[in-house]
Amino acid sequence: MAHVYALPQALVTDATPQDSAALNRFCAEVRVRATRMALIELRDAALAADVVQDSLLKLVSHYQDRPAEEWAPLFYSILRNRITDMHRKRKVERIFDFFFSSDEEEDQPPSWEAVADTALGPEAEVANVQLAGRIADAIAALSPRQREAFLLREMEGLSIVDTAMAMKVSEGSVKTHHMRALTRLRELLESDHPAKV
Repeated sequence: MAHVYALPQALVTDATPQDSAALNRFCAEVRVRATRMALIELRDAALAADVVQDSLLKLVSHYQDRPAEEWAPLFYSILRNRITDMHRKRKVERIFDFFFSSDEEEDQPPSWEAVADTALGPEAEVANVQLAGRIADAIAALSPRQREAFLLREMEGLSIVDTAMAMKVSEGSVKTHHMRALTRLRELLESDHPAKV
């Protein structure tokens, strides 16, 4: 389904062919990683994919003329805002459900199989899914700022400067949130499996 994520031609008419190709490559490369990041935040695979797609479309429609080195911080800033908006929307929906719905619906746990490596054998695949779930739970237990700094620095490989731009905070704040995230994750994973860390 790669064609679903291709840039709409109407949005890139002003871009040169080289710029358009480079932006298409950036979107293709970042989509899977960003979807994993959104999945950790939203715990809904379809919603995560939609949020990432919306963020990519916004990047393409509003920032295609920006230099390529600015695309990553701009995209992750857009993605952060879309995830925040989705959390707000879900909160409002839960309030409405509480007051106006008679059905008790429990949220389904996230599908960590989407994060796991499916090329492994059955036993290793199960272990991989379980490990992915434990790591995702540990990341989800971080504060929102720590989680964002960790994901942008460790999973996306953004520099401190680019992470600060994406998060709209100072570089010192990025360093602090990142270090606290690493410390907290180590504590959480050690308590989960003290003999293995």
